[in-house]
Amino acid sequence: MFRPRIKVIDCTIRDGGLMNNSHFTFETVRAIYAAVCAAGVDIVEIGYRNSKRMFSPKKYGIWRFCDDEVLKRLTDGIETKTKLAIMQDAHKADAEDLLPKSGSVVDLVRIATYVKDIDKAIRLANNATEKGYEATINIMAISHALDRELDEALQQVEEETKIIACYLVDSFGALYSEDVDYLVHKFQRYLKTKEVGVHFHNQQQLAYANTIEAVIRNANYLDGTVYGLGRAAGNCPLELLIGFLKNPKFDIRPLFAVIGKEIIPLQKTIPWGYNIPYMIAGMLNLHPEAAMELMNLPEDDPKRSDFVKFYEKMSGVDA
Repeated sequence: MFRPRIKVIDCTIRDGGLMNNSHFTFETVRAIYAAVCAAGVDIVEIGYRNSKRMFSPKKYGIWRFCDDEVLKRLTDGIETKTKLAIMQDAHKADAEDLLPKSGSVVDLVRIATYVKDIDKAIRLANNATEKGYEATINIMAISHALDRELDEALQQVEEETKIIACYLVDSFGALYSEDVDYLVHKFQRYLKTKEVGVHFHNQQQLAYANTIEAVIRNANYLDGTVYGLGRAAGNCPLELLIGFLKNPKFDIRPLFAVIGKEIIPLQKTIPWGYNIPYMIAGMLNLHPEAAMELMNLPEDDPKRSDFVKFYEKMSGVDA
């Protein structure tokens, strides 16, 4: 089960920030960062580097922008081999927001994109590698991508970039194991000089199982989040993934500690995790936005638990 090429990436604050507009306290983020580093995780993605032209700092927390001075404060005094990553959305970020690597504590820039925006993603990825960073391209909403368009995008990524990995991202938590097999094989067929990465959501409680399936199919860049904290139903739980990999470099105990002290208390204010509205969205291969809106209604609102009505609305089934 031990494969040295495997890299584990923690996305807790970045993906979890989609549930609270990135309004985590500095103390919480530093505690999670320190724990993930102490656990021996290879890379920690701490948030977004999105454009302040498109996202208001009055509405979003500092982890939606990850200014370099903030990241320097975050990492100060924590000795670690864990690399620091940020994410840029291909359609929501500016190339000039990224300093040369010599002026930043960031090691890796992950470019999130839809297939239709692959040209924008390649431009940002090349901007990052030219400035001295490692980079990945993460193709979102993969369950909605047309085969021909995905083939062309992967060919472009292989020929036109120097990224280290290209990801298939199950944004809607809609994939099953046979889909994972098919997509990992497709990515490998085109990406001769890049690793394949995977990022799964847990709407149908398959994020962990699908990650294992991807490992079996030789995907080597694996995303997870502490206690599954992430958008909607969340992601592959990092602690489950660490337990599965059996790599002696990992120490699972710091993850258990931070889950008890920092993550579980967040459940009082952030409604992530498996529930019926998120499950319905995943089963129907839909964006979880409508389910998130439902879950944000007051607990005493009868609409919040009218799952039949929600299903009928989302699926178009007549009552």
